[in-house]
Amino acid sequence: MDIAQLRAGWNEVLDHLERKNRIAWLAFFDARLASLTNSTLLLDFSDSQKFASGHEYSAIRNDHRLALQSAIQEVFGIELEIIDK
Repeated sequence: MDIAQLRAGWNEVLDHLERKNRIAWLAFFDARLASLTNSTLLLDFSDSQKFASGHEYSAIRNDHRLALQSAIQEVFGIELEIIDK
């Protein structure tokens, strides 16, 4: 799998995540897929920083990272480590 394939199916991942865990979806819906190296996905939230502080979910992302990893596993059948900048 490469980053283009992951991007092509990202909305499906987010839809799956929203059905399972709306709070996790809120934490990750505005992520940009920055890179995919080996089995590590780098998410970029710099665009979300442009919004008001009420839109900042960085404090809860670590608590919900496993939900996102599970959604990716269920949609694509791959396991990824997720990091963000």
